[in-house]
Amino acid sequence: MRTAVGLGSNLDDRLENLRAARQQICNLANIQPPILSSAIYETDPVDCEPGAPKFLNAVVEFGYNGDPLQLLKKLKGVEDALGRPREHARNVSRRIDIDLLYIGDMKINDGELELPHPRMHLRKFVLQPLADIRPELILPRQAKTVRELLAQLNDTCNVVRVRNDWESQ
Repeated sequence: MRTAVGLGSNLDDRLENLRAARQQICNLANIQPPILSSAIYETDPVDCEPGAPKFLNAVVEFGYNGDPLQLLKKLKGVEDALGRPREHARNVSRRIDIDLLYIGDMKINDGELELPHPRMHLRKFVLQPLADIRPELILPRQAKTVRELLAQLNDTCNVVRVRNDWESQ
C-alpha cells in the first residue's frame, strides 16, 4: 500500500537531518519502490515555543506491506537514532520529527496510532509537499484532493520551497 511520512527538523543541520531520516526510512524492511520525495520547504514553526527556529519539511511516500504498528515503531527507532529523545515534549523544537501520515486507505484509532494523521489536512507544511508528489490523492476521511485541500486552506504558515532535490551541493 502507498504510505507517506512527513519529515520535519528545526535544530542543528536541518537538511542533513531530513536526508538521514529519508535514507534510514528507505532502508527499513518492507519498504518498496517507487519512493517519491517532495521538494524541501522552509516553514514557520506551528504551535512551538516562542522564538523557535524555522523548520525544513518534506513528505516521502513509498510502498509498504506490513503491520502499521510495526512501521510506527520503526519510525520511532529512526527518530531515536537521529537524536530525538524518546521523552520529548510536544510542540517544541526538535532535530527530527517523523509523522506517519497514511497507509493506503487505512483508518485506525487505537490510542497508539491514528491513521490517517488527524491534522494533516489542516497543515500547509504537510499539504504543500504532499501536493508535489500526490496532488490528486484523496486522503482517507476526506472528499477533496490534496490540491483542493491546499487551495482552500486558511493556514497562514509561511511555506517556501528551498530545494527541489535532496542531493548535496
